[in-house]
Amino acid sequence: MASLLKIDVSPRGDYSYSRQLGQTFVEGWQAAHTGGTVVTRDLAKNQPTFLDLPWIAGAFTPPDQHSEESKAALKVSNEIIGEVQAADHILITTPMYNFQIPAVLKAWIDHLVRVGVTVNYTENGPVGTLLGKKVTVIVASAGAYPKGEPSEAYDQLTPYLKHILSFIGLTDVTFLAAGGAAGIQYGKISEEDWKKPFVEQAKELAKA
Repeated sequence: MASLLKIDVSPRGDYSYSRQLGQTFVEGWQAAHTGGTVVTRDLAKNQPTFLDLPWIAGAFTPPDQHSEESKAALKVSNEIIGEVQAADHILITTPMYNFQIPAVLKAWIDHLVRVGVTVNYTENGPVGTLLGKKVTVIVASAGAYPKGEPSEAYDQLTPYLKHILSFIGLTDVTFLAAGGAAGIQYGKISEEDWKKPFVEQAKELAKA
């Protein structure tokens, strides 16, 4: 049975464009994967902790040497890693903040990337362990940063996510860049017209 893990990031709830497009994707994915399961982790409602000394101490020492503090600190990390390990497809819906990912998504990533668990260092370099999974990232942003245009350099989110996800073995990553949302605020385009092409893209990606 296919499984989808949906990571929602935006604090805007139902008003969030990334969440709305993500829901379109989920509906299409469910239609294409009858009986499939969907697990949602809402980072706005359930914010992961930032890494601290007990976490670091636990992550770099054998389990039988963990203090109670380290065990507690790693609990969130273990849950996050377990959800990703169990999923066939991971969907991340996120806004772009100041050309990068929001802090709560970075915190989730920091819990996910663990030496000896999701990445191993070998004589040939780092090797990720989260293999054979698909990732779809839906990004909503005020500006638009098309490939090949000078504005593309402002987008620091896409290259970072590609790099860090591939580091842990998630190399099959597709991005839906829903840019130019500021045009709605300034009355240059209606919300319906802005969303239309991105809704169609989300539907197509869900079929893959």
